[in-house]
Amino acid sequence: MTTQQNPNKALWLSFIPGLGQIYNKQRAKGLIFLGVTLVFLIYLVAIAAPELAGLITLGTRPFRDNSLFMLIRGSFHLILVVVYGIFYALNLKDAYIVAKRWNDGFKVPITLSDMGKEIYSNGFPYLLIIPSYIAMTAAIIFPVVVTLLIAFTNYDFKHLPPTKLLDWVGFSNFSNIWRLSTFRSAFGSVLSWTIIWALAASTVQIVIGIFTAIVANQPFIKGKRIFGVIFLLPWAVPAFITILTFSNMFNDSIGAINTQVIPLLGKVLPFLNGHIIPWKTDPTWTKVALIMMQGWLGFPYIYVLTLGILQSIPNDLYEAAYIDGANAWQKFRNITFPMILAVAAPTLISQYTFNFNNFSIMYLFNGGGPGSVGGGAGSTDILISWIYRLTTGTAPQYSMAAAVTLIISLIVISISMIAFKKLHAFEMEDV
Repeated sequence: MTTQQNPNKALWLSFIPGLGQIYNKQRAKGLIFLGVTLVFLIYLVAIAAPELAGLITLGTRPFRDNSLFMLIRGSFHLILVVVYGIFYALNLKDAYIVAKRWNDGFKVPITLSDMGKEIYSNGFPYLLIIPSYIAMTAAIIFPVVVTLLIAFTNYDFKHLPPTKLLDWVGFSNFSNIWRLSTFRSAFGSVLSWTIIWALAASTVQIVIGIFTAIVANQPFIKGKRIFGVIFLLPWAVPAFITILTFSNMFNDSIGAINTQVIPLLGKVLPFLNGHIIPWKTDPTWTKVALIMMQGWLGFPYIYVLTLGILQSIPNDLYEAAYIDGANAWQKFRNITFPMILAVAAPTLISQYTFNFNNFSIMYLFNGGGPGSVGGGAGSTDILISWIYRLTTGTAPQYSMAAAVTLIISLIVISISMIAFKKLHAFEMEDV
């Protein structure tokens, strides 16, 4: 008769990692877990503990302790401690589950060879994604943790390490955004324009991209390759070159828009005769120009994506709709658009999140101007370009910039997750 294992006993023993596995007759795994724990404890005492202490104090000796470096190093070691915490939790779960597997009569790998075969059979995909998780931790999680912690310090032009030590200030930076009238006014103005910009610019480029794709996909259109090349030109030319070119074209006094295009249109629309539009000196017209430019820059990607989707829609659907007497709008509403949305919903949503943080067009076109709305923000600055100003001005506000960065992240993540859920963007059918 097979000896019954006690899952609760295995769980309690695994509070010292490895003992629960040894109890479950997995001696090799238990020794590995115990070895990992011993190595971690040595690392914790010899290396991590002093660095985590520095993270808490941020230094005590001006000119000798660099609070910023201590914060960065402490963040790194904090992540490693959290990773071990995850390993510790998995160790507990593993001991409990393996004990139950013994009792349920399942085969449990005991030797290293058996464990290797088990990992290869059932865990090979997880082994392949481990490098990506390591890269993600280094490239994404680590900078995010550092930014998060800086948002709770007083890191600004008055506190620049190592001459000045940093201090933890709690939620003061977040409260200052609402408490200080300068920042409150600037944040409200910049946030409202950021939302308008993201919605308007993204919608324009999506509408133009879908419209041009539908037109180019019609069977009676001749010279489709020529149109395809023309539509791809904004995508082929580097965006910064296009933006700088448009910046010159929209110049109030010598730009091609005011000196050539508007007089040409004035022959058809008399009310435009002699009219000079202040594209770069009036905030409203600058915003209009920015939205039009992004529509031009962004539509080729949507065009290519939509064209590929349109070519995969079966003609039988349109033939059936034609027999039923559907007009062009009804075909688009009931066949074309749902098919586009079913395939491209995540990509279309990403256009809004991209433009929410589209720094280059704001910076290159008019430097966030004209004028200012206070708090170091220009009248056409979006949140990301305002952060740039906060960190590169004559009086940098690094901690405030970090706080605004976190607010941006929460907004973008929340809106994206809600949109993905509503549109069922990542739901996949069972195969």
